Amino acid sequence: MFLRDLALTNYRNYGSLSLSFDERINLIVGNNAQGKTNLLESIYVLALAKSHRTAKDKELVSWRGDYAVIRGLVERRYGSTRLEIQLTNKGKKAKVNGLEQRKLSEYIGALNVVMFAPEDLAIVKGAPAQRRRFLDMEIGQVSPAYLYHLSNYNKVLAQRNQLLKDIAVKKGQSSEILLIWNTQLAKLTVKLLKKRFEFIRKLESWARDIHAGITDGKETLSLHYINSSPVTDEMEPHTAIEQILAALEQLFEREKLRGSTLIGPHRDDFSLQINGIDVQAYGSQGQQRTTALSLKLAEIELIKEEVGEYPILLLDDVLSELDENRQTLLLETIQDKVQTFVSTTGVEGLKHQVLQHAARFEVQEGKVRMEG
Repeated sequence: MFLRDLALTNYRNYGSLSLSFDERINLIVGNNAQGKTNLLESIYVLALAKSHRTAKDKELVSWRGDYAVIRGLVERRYGSTRLEIQLTNKGKKAKVNGLEQRKLSEYIGALNVVMFAPEDLAIVKGAPAQRRRFLDMEIGQVSPAYLYHLSNYNKVLAQRNQLLKDIAVKKGQSSEILLIWNTQLAKLTVKLLKKRFEFIRKLESWARDIHAGITDGKETLSLHYINSSPVTDEMEPHTAIEQILAALEQLFEREKLRGSTLIGPHRDDFSLQINGIDVQAYGSQGQQRTTALSLKLAEIELIKEEVGEYPILLLDDVLSELDENRQTLLLETIQDKVQTFVSTTGVEGLKHQVLQHAARFEVQEGKVRMEG
């Protein structure tokens, strides 16, 4: 798949912009604070209906107006698809070929992207919440059902937490209704964990081989899901549900005091290990960078495996963060396979032959000019 055209209206520092892209490599060049990252972010938002930088959609709307629009023409093996995201103070609308989608889970997946930015090192060395977000965003791209179940899970979780607080305040209130929320939470937990276990398994399979290649076989990368609930990958769904209900019953007094649910996908994590040693705690900066690169390259291959086409790759000012060997490996891996957008402040340090034939766009103060 590739993004043929992109049009922006009132998006961040872009008043109006319309561009056509090369099917292979597109270099986005400009000084800092000119709009390079905004351009790549808009492609990400077009794909996932949310930003990787902020949870507040209103920050994506230019000061010039009270709405923003992103439009794109995506070419896939089964034909062309026109995508549109509208952002207003009242919310967002997502359209496919002009038809508004009732649920975002029905929209996401029409365009697949993998973003690699310096802050993606946080997947390796950051807080558990960042790894959970990584899981949810990436699984959601290839499984709309996962996003649907995740949305329902978050609603049930919020209701259950509120009920726990109410029970704590109103000592005499019956907690029978809690069993209803417990059952719903358990069923949704099992559905989410099934997908997470599967994703971690596949991601590890790809990342392990890629990491071994980068390190000449000296390092073995492994991923381990850290589960707050008693569910295991091998359990049958009905057994897993029973285990969660039993655990929630045991935790009731603690949860009532805390006013929050203490087990479930919202509290889980996964660890990354090199030769059995935790990379987050004990890995060198070089090992952490290599691990992040291995994960991103694995993501590309996993999406290809799941949807039958390579996703679009967004490299936001990341090549300068990688040494020459890692740069070479990344660029040779994507060569002639993956449409790639590379943002950079300058091309002096980017000498790889893949980049010599790239389409080049100059960004200055929210204006973009194609060179050559």
